[in-house]
This record gives sequence, C-alpha cells and structure tokens, in this order.
Amino acid sequence: MRLPFFLARRYMLPRGRHAFHHLITWISVQGMTLGVTALVIVLAVMNGFEKEVKDRIVGTYAHVMVLRYGSEGLEDVPSVLEAVASVDGVLDAAPFIYGKAMLSGAGSADGVVVRGVIPGDEGRVTRFAEFIQRDIARLDLSRNENGHPGLYLGIHVAENMGVTVGETVVLVSPLGASRTPMGFIPKMRTFEVRGLFRSGMYEYDANLAFVDLGEAQSFFGLGDAVTGIGVRIAERDRAPEIAEAIVRRLGGFPFRSTNWIDMNASLVSWMKIEKLVMSLILGLILLIAAFNIASGLIMAVMEKKRDIGILKSMGVTDRGIMSVFVLKGVTVGAVGGSFGALLGVVACGLLDRYPLHLPADVYFLDTLPVEVQGLQVAAVVVGVLAVSFLATLYPAWRAARLVPVDAIRYE
Repeated sequence: MRLPFFLARRYMLPRGRHAFHHLITWISVQGMTLGVTALVIVLAVMNGFEKEVKDRIVGTYAHVMVLRYGSEGLEDVPSVLEAVASVDGVLDAAPFIYGKAMLSGAGSADGVVVRGVIPGDEGRVTRFAEFIQRDIARLDLSRNENGHPGLYLGIHVAENMGVTVGETVVLVSPLGASRTPMGFIPKMRTFEVRGLFRSGMYEYDANLAFVDLGEAQSFFGLGDAVTGIGVRIAERDRAPEIAEAIVRRLGGFPFRSTNWIDMNASLVSWMKIEKLVMSLILGLILLIAAFNIASGLIMAVMEKKRDIGILKSMGVTDRGIMSVFVLKGVTVGAVGGSFGALLGVVACGLLDRYPLHLPADVYFLDTLPVEVQGLQVAAVVVGVLAVSFLATLYPAWRAARLVPVDAIRYE
C-alpha cells in the first residue's frame, strides 16, 4: 500500500486519546451526506414538478395552435390541415372551437371555457382521453333521445356546481343574443353531462367543458369556421420554431400561431428560476460541509504536527504530505456524497411509491411528483468531490510547509 493512502486511512479512523478530533471528520461526513440527500430530493421534486406541469399543459392543449387574426375564425379547414401536415416535425393536427360561456345547472352557475372538438381527431393531438379514462374515439358527444348533446366537464367545475354525470346543464352565451319585446335574450342550449375529467391541473379542471365541434360551431355562430387548428409535434420544446414554420407555410397574415411555451411563459420561466434558486440555496449546505472538512483537516494538521515532522525528516516530500490530507478530505466528500446520493434516491423512490397530496388550487397538481435523473445525481456527486478537493488544498498546503525541526522541537 502506498504511504499516502495508508496514512490517510489511519487518520480517518478514531483511536486513542485523539478520538475527539476524528469525530469532527465523521460529523463532516454526515453533514455532506445530509446536504447531498437534500439536494437530490429537491432536484428530483423540481424535475417531477416541471415534467408533470408540462405534460398536463400539453395534454389538455395541443403543442401548437394555428389561429387567425380577427373574430371570423379559420375557414377552408381541409386545405389548412393539409398545409400544416406538410411541415417537418408535425405529427397530427385537428380543428377546435374555443369560446367562453356561462354554465348553469343544479341551482348554481359558473363561467367556463368551452372547447369544441371532434372526438376521433382530438385524441391524436392531446391526452384528453387519458384524463377521463376512456378512449376518446368512443366518447358520446352526440344528441340523446331528448335532443340534448353531450358535454364533458372538469371535475372541479362539477363539484363547485354540484352536478354529476347524467344531469342536464345549460350553456349561456351573449353572442348571438336575440331581440325580443322583453329585451335581448342570450343564446342558451341544454347539454347532458356525459362524463367528468381530471387533468390534475386545477386551472383546467375548474374551467373547461368539452362539447362536439358541430355543436360548438352552432352555439357560437361560426358556421363552418373553427377557432383554430391544434397541432402535435415530435419535439415539444421546439414548439416556437415549428409554430413559425407553420405560419410561413400558410403564407403569413392573416394566419398567426401560438404554442404551449408562449401561452405559459410565466409558469415555464418561474419553474426554471425556482429550480436554479433552490439548487443554489441547497448548494450552500454543501459549502458548509466543505468548511467542516477544511476545519477538520486544519485540526488534524495541528494534531499530527509531530508525525508530519518525523515523516519529513525521514524523507517524505511536500507533495507526499499534501497527498495524505487531500486524500483524507476527498474521502470524506466521496463517502458523504455517495451515501447522500443513495439516501436521496431511496427517499425519492418512497415519495414516488407513496406520493404526498397537495392542495391542487395552490400548487396546480394534486400530488407531489418526483423524477430522478441519473446524470443530475452524478453531477451532484462530481460537484461534491470537486468542492471537497478544493477544501483540502489550504490545510494540505499548510501541512506541507511545516519545517521538521520546528514541528518536533517541543513534542
């Protein structure tokens, strides 16, 4: 065994009357372990939160939406769909209607966002079918024997209004209101609630109602026009780029586009900033642990002053002395970082198996999501080793600078 490794190992183990000084080393290991564990858990939660929010956003809405300036809507839908499908990166496209209305039923009323869709086509651009646990191609949005078309309602809208599946509700819109001797009467249409959906995003579950595309066109007075075209792409992070390419393919004005990133710019930016800030804050824990390593090594140098003097008088070089204390400090970081990463991954596994429930109206999601990224954990461990190595340099340098005669004179 090489001398530096042999001495570093002996200095790591508490023995004799100097065991108290070695206790500081193990406290440093525990501090590093706790710091890494906290960092791994927080990063996993932030990763899971970011992924879940993005999945829920693009699951309820398409990656890209092609619209038209003004209130006329898009006409000649087949030709627009053909042009959109020819753009590289586009997987599928489907028309939709978007409008706001008041929903009345069970003695209460609430404002909702009405989305008109073609059930068989909508499933190719969003994950709406997964939210209601049924195949969207089989959803019944047609009229029943009483002439009432079907409607699917967000779970929180239904809870707030006190309605459930099978009951009838009335959509009310001031658009297309008719004039009578009694004044203007808003347009009203009765729908039957055929099902409820839960996307996990409170903002959507408390506002959205899905109806058949034809019923929405008739209700909002759009004729054969639609509000826009929903587009699913292969790489959702390229949504702004592909959205611009689609508009260019359509010839520019009067066509315009939006995408899930621009629609949720503040939320996406907030998630990135929060993840960065939390990483920096928790990184301070690692710096504190690094200071513990440095202070422990300084005390070890003071304690082992006579040993250092004897070793140097026997011919051990300054580089050899430095290696002893660098190895000791890096070992502390390696042990603490490895155990911390392991505990963090285990804790994340438990959180994934037994998720914590959150207030959905505050945190957008109803459970705490967790996603561990192997490269991220490896980067944390490498960072811990780097910080530990830097923390050893000054104490190791001070040990190497000791003069043998001065080190053993009064020992």
